[in-house]
Amino acid sequence: MSALLGKTLGALRSTPVRVGFLVLVVLLAVYAVVSQWDDIVSAVAGMNPLLLLGSLVAGVAYVLLTMLAWRVLLADMGTMLPLSAAYRVFFVSQLGKYMPGGVWNILAAAELGADHDIPRRRSVSVMAVTVIVSIVTGAALAVATMPFAADRLRDSYGWVTWTLPVFIVMLLPPVLNRLLTLVFRLTGRPPLEHPVSWSGIGACTVWTLIAWAVAGVQVWLLAIGIGMTGSPATLALCIGGYAMAWTVGFLIVFVPAGAGVREAVLGLVLAGSLTTGGVVAVVLLSRVVLTVADLAMGGVGILAARKALNPTDRTTRVKNDD
Repeated sequence: MSALLGKTLGALRSTPVRVGFLVLVVLLAVYAVVSQWDDIVSAVAGMNPLLLLGSLVAGVAYVLLTMLAWRVLLADMGTMLPLSAAYRVFFVSQLGKYMPGGVWNILAAAELGADHDIPRRRSVSVMAVTVIVSIVTGAALAVATMPFAADRLRDSYGWVTWTLPVFIVMLLPPVLNRLLTLVFRLTGRPPLEHPVSWSGIGACTVWTLIAWAVAGVQVWLLAIGIGMTGSPATLALCIGGYAMAWTVGFLIVFVPAGAGVREAVLGLVLAGSLTTGGVVAVVLLSRVVLTVADLAMGGVGILAARKALNPTDRTTRVKNDD
């Protein structure tokens, strides 16, 4: 198993594979928008452009906040990256979400992090723990939303609430550090130099909760533009509903970036506040807004990485398989 993993990582480090990976994920993300272009135009027609712009700004802010949650945990585990470097590593790697499998962004983060002398096992651990924090906070918000959700939503996706205790236990630093040590032992890797701390988990959780709130605002602004009543109650519904939709979409790992699943859950959450056509318009626009935000941040990250990378940088990359 260790030999197979080593060969896989070796292939991922080659320049043609890295370039091909970036081209593929960008094309997949662009396709996610272009393939639904007619429906997008129809949904946008008649919407207040300021609400659409506000939703896009909120979408960009949301993905930036997820980067800050990842960066603070990375610092807790031993690497303090400057914001510019953190931006490049995180947002370029996040384009991997658009490939089926749910792990490509993690592998990409490990390879890009190696360019900044971050051991690969640390990069993988940080990304994995960040995802667990997102699942725990997202499931917690889902539990809070469930009593106000439609019966169909509770019947179809109520199982998400049962995952919450499991992931909370996994997130406790004494348990989490033992799990990470076990994984590295099984794969023939040394343990982490800096175990996860309570303060690191706490800081990551705070940033993630703020991110969920901003993501909910993104959906809320679109829903208001389509016809939803703007109120604190509908805002809370959008925040909890989006967190639940993301959590379900992530747990169904074989779908790239939760495509389709996330929209189905969010649609059920909004069904009582919008017409059927309005629900379809909001979930479609939300997906497009966040995809555009990912593409914009990732595109800037790719350009910045190309500018920053020079022959000297290439020779200082991490050589080992950590």
